[in-house]
Amino acid sequence: MPSPTTRRRFRSHRWLLPLTAALALTFTPMTSPSANAAVGGSFVDNFDAFDTGRWHKADGWSNGGMFNVGWRADHVWFNGGVMGQNLDTASCPSGCSGKPYASGEYRSNDLYSYGRFEARLQAVKRSGTVTGFFTYTGASDGQPWDEIDVEILGKNTTQMQTNYFTNGVGGHETVINLGFDASTGYHDYAIEWWNQGTINWFVDGKLVHQENGSRGALPTHPMRIMANLWPGTGVDGWLGPFSYPGTPLTARYDWV
Repeated sequence: MPSPTTRRRFRSHRWLLPLTAALALTFTPMTSPSANAAVGGSFVDNFDAFDTGRWHKADGWSNGGMFNVGWRADHVWFNGGVMGQNLDTASCPSGCSGKPYASGEYRSNDLYSYGRFEARLQAVKRSGTVTGFFTYTGASDGQPWDEIDVEILGKNTTQMQTNYFTNGVGGHETVINLGFDASTGYHDYAIEWWNQGTINWFVDGKLVHQENGSRGALPTHPMRIMANLWPGTGVDGWLGPFSYPGTPLTARYDWV
């Protein structure tokens, strides 16, 4: 893992490259968000601290279904310019539906429209897990389920899976060979979502995949920016089986 000094040196250099610094570089939305969330503008967050004006931590509930985990706010931490998410066997309140594991999920307060969304992160290597960076909206925002994903599956951290959902319809998975192990260091993962009708995925500044709607309509609704770490249940064919190693697993995010 790079030292804090190395990470901050990278931060000063990345401004020299157009569009590579900001996770959220946004443009005018095509539709209005729910009443409880504004459409946010461009920003960079170096994760020096928990910015409550921009983010919140999921706490005391579960996504259900294939997520074998409940979210705890204290499982998202900040130290030395890094945001970490721990996965362990801590108990979780009743809203977690008796899930056997606890982990962290970080969610933007605002919704964001077309633009570039980027994160520098180090994924977890463990069968059955997903380190995720994605955009999402759904019924809780008074909108259809739209989503755009970067997912590192812990069973093979030399690959990245892309996907998107439009009005709840997914099935657009693509597996990308990274050429490195995403669990051994920090790398940059970016989504460019444009109203011209494309979604582009980049790794370390290199275009690795594009969707143009030929496999199904692309998302159109403003979405929240999200990051999480979770183990699956009932999806061993996709993620592989999960067994807890006895010590916490940690995904790390350097900046967005």
